[in-house]
Amino acid sequence: MSDATISGEAITLHSDQAAGQMVCPVCGREAAHGLVSFEALPDNLKVMVAANAPQDVDAVCKRCVEMFERARVQLEEDSVIFEQGGHVLSTPLRMDADERFTGRNVTIAFLDSGFYAHPDLTEPKNRILAYHSIVAAEGDKTSLETPDTSSWHGMMTSVVAAGNGELSDGFYRGIAPDSNVVLVKLAKSGRIPEANIERGLKWVMAHRKKYDIRVVNISAGGDYEAPYLHNSLAQMVEEAVREGLTVVCAVGNAGLQPGHPVLPPASAPSCIAVGGLDDQNSLDRARRGMYRSSYGPTIDGLQKPEVIAPGIWVPAPILPGTPTAEEAELFAMLDNAPDEELRALIEGNAGVDKDLDEARDLPLSLLRQLITIKLREGNVISGHYKYVDGTSFASPIVASIVTCMLEANPVLTPQQIKRILIATAERLPGIEVDRQGWGVVSPRRAVEAALALT
Repeated sequence: MSDATISGEAITLHSDQAAGQMVCPVCGREAAHGLVSFEALPDNLKVMVAANAPQDVDAVCKRCVEMFERARVQLEEDSVIFEQGGHVLSTPLRMDADERFTGRNVTIAFLDSGFYAHPDLTEPKNRILAYHSIVAAEGDKTSLETPDTSSWHGMMTSVVAAGNGELSDGFYRGIAPDSNVVLVKLAKSGRIPEANIERGLKWVMAHRKKYDIRVVNISAGGDYEAPYLHNSLAQMVEEAVREGLTVVCAVGNAGLQPGHPVLPPASAPSCIAVGGLDDQNSLDRARRGMYRSSYGPTIDGLQKPEVIAPGIWVPAPILPGTPTAEEAELFAMLDNAPDEELRALIEGNAGVDKDLDEARDLPLSLLRQLITIKLREGNVISGHYKYVDGTSFASPIVASIVTCMLEANPVLTPQQIKRILIATAERLPGIEVDRQGWGVVSPRRAVEAALALT
């Protein structure tokens, strides 16, 4: 062994390192960019470094400092995940859904950027009744089998509502896992213009009888705030509801912005605008709080949202055939692998993740920590699912509840459905009415109220 000195401190080198080359006593790697004094670290990092150091440590390399800082951030930001042992609660469980009703024989139409024929919708039975791209004439060549960037969002919203959890043995299913779906693609990439939402809704209205569409979910916002009497998209929502469609819209995620604007179509009077609940990934109702949802009153003085549903920690599918899916599968596999297999698995999957490639020879405790960091930074639940946030995912949860209500009572009108959701919602104490509307949707009570009207 030999010694080197940095900032007046003696650092032990391994015998297989060249004399004068500093080595990190925690990870054992060459510290080409120098070492950081242990005493100079913040207290919360000192605790983490000391817990992973093989002995008393005086200094640590900058790469280790960065890794422990990433771990600290994840522990703080995702503490509610670690409370559940790294697991995310399923939507039916956290919402106390009535499992007697699963959306059988009811069709939901989804208007979104793009879609993918995910196994949670197609296995063992394909429940996708139709797919239509309004941008096909503009050169869009994607299909339901194309893992395109535009496919992510709509795949997630449709599976959050109607997925049967095929890739999770049924656990990460939606509240309406037996419903049928119609998928309408609105854009090739990027933001969805308001005119495209209008065209998509017009197509749904023209085909609603053919596919027996009863519910429409729109997880997209318009161009700007506008009075509904002077906004053609809002007017089309009103027409759709008059024709018997229940239109559910994400209210938006601008709750922290000045004016927290509610845009069409969520600002239309007859739609059900949905805000976001933060339930802390917990069944403890006392921990419920608000997500950063947009809220009214609208330009027309309307209360929006009407109700709220989980807008964070929502389990959703990862798009198959993408680098993200490859990474998630590797992270999940490593997380479940025994210690003695970790290095061989990383070597066998070289090129998937640069950080893991470089860290293959780390001490096992640090390698495990890096794997946990990777899982949390990617919001990975398993090789097939991650957790997401946004009112884009709160809205399809409400749409799935509406579908179950229609299974329980097929003659319900959109107006009755909206009244039931409002009447059975549960208000959050201490939260302004403007932000939460009539409160958190209650699937079980809503279905019971629907049954009572038969």
